[in-house]
Amino acid sequence: MTDDLLAHTELDGIADYTAALDTLCGLARHKLYLFEKDFDGLGFNSELRYETLRRFLLANPANRLFVLAHDIRYLSTRCPRMTMLLRQFGNSMFVHQTAKHLLHITAPFCVADKTHYVRRFHFDDPRGLLAQNDPYAHALDALYLEMWAHSHPAMSATKLGL
Repeated sequence: MTDDLLAHTELDGIADYTAALDTLCGLARHKLYLFEKDFDGLGFNSELRYETLRRFLLANPANRLFVLAHDIRYLSTRCPRMTMLLRQFGNSMFVHQTAKHLLHITAPFCVADKTHYVRRFHFDDPRGLLAQNDPYAHALDALYLEMWAHSHPAMSATKLGL
């Protein structure tokens, strides 16, 4: 079946990377792991990304979206669509901030279902790779889970106030 063929697409700029993120989010069927420095300027407040992630979370109550960032200020203050998703899907979507000892990790990546991934070589380098049906996704998945274990919750689905 051609859908299971290994495919690599080189990314040559932020527009390519943003489109690759849209593709990856659309490919996710069970779990989606997103890691970035801060998610600013990468389409996470766009209507298209919001709808794609919303459809993913609605498709199955067991689907999970994990968002990990070194700095969550953009997500918490200037990304209302991601905040709306978190409020609507608080049992399926989680946002964590990395611990200080992980700040040396400077290559962002996102993984869908241990099968597909998007990665850049450095936060400051817009070049990257979209890989579909690539076994290396398992290694990135494991790295993500290790980073997640050393992170802390950074945004809540509920509003607290006095």
